[in-house]
Amino acid sequence: MSDCLFCRIVAGEIPAEVVHEDELTLAFRDINPRADVHLLLIPKQHVASLEELDESHDALVAYMLRLLPRLAREQGLADGFRTIINTGPAGGQVVFHLHMHLLGGPTLPGFG
Repeated sequence: MSDCLFCRIVAGEIPAEVVHEDELTLAFRDINPRADVHLLLIPKQHVASLEELDESHDALVAYMLRLLPRLAREQGLADGFRTIINTGPAGGQVVFHLHMHLLGGPTLPGFG
């Protein structure tokens, strides 16, 4: 997906402030943070959204969900954090590559 922003970040074509990388995932700081800590965790494999997942992605998604608390602790979010997955245009998804937002810190906004 050469036109996918996040695929281009994975490929190193676009810079990002990476906080974690392994063979399956990449986590980096959001360029428009909504909280003191705002990371995006993405699979390196292109998957457009939650709607595109099938059984072949089960281990990947489980791995990502288990990784989020570790990333939160590494960012100093010992008291908790929020995760958000926007899905589809009506769900607020802007970049069509599955990503999990990890947000936390004193300025974490509420809903409403």
